[in-house]
Amino acid sequence: MFEASPPPSSSDELSVPVRNAAPADALAISELYGWHVREGRASFELIPPTETEMARRIEAVQSAGLPYLIAQQEGRFLGFAYASPYRPRPAYRFAVEDSVYVTAGAQGKGVGRALLQAVIEQATLAGRRQMIAVIGDSANAASIRLHRSLGFEQAGHLRSVGWKHDVWLDTLFMQRALGAGNRRAPTD
Repeated sequence: MFEASPPPSSSDELSVPVRNAAPADALAISELYGWHVREGRASFELIPPTETEMARRIEAVQSAGLPYLIAQQEGRFLGFAYASPYRPRPAYRFAVEDSVYVTAGAQGKGVGRALLQAVIEQATLAGRRQMIAVIGDSANAASIRLHRSLGFEQAGHLRSVGWKHDVWLDTLFMQRALGAGNRRAPTD
């Protein structure tokens, strides 16, 4: 079982245990993600996935040898993050896309950072070479700040590609190298 080391704490940050998601976590994950689908702009989905669908997604990510993690403190669910294949075509097999969602009460307390850092570490160990953040809503300053703090750089900006909550939304792409990045050829 994966257990990430908690990040250094400041007075505002929580000590954040991170672990692999289990099937029993699908309900909490689907509830948090469902809120973001219904109310937020980070996800471009319009209909929240069911608990069953979320369990299927967790299994698909983990079956591909990629991380799907949750943060939990004293039995309280704080958020989740994962890395999934960036695109399905074979040439993209060394690139992953990250996703991070944190509960409202835990935002700004190091939970997202602990989750994303653990996803970066595990994706690197799995042999992936590039991580891409596809940030829904270019006004999502917290996500942009989080990714930048962990070495991501802006790689593109698509304007008005999503229509949700009666507004056009942008997508911001950020990217960081994992491991050797593109410095040497991968071994399949």
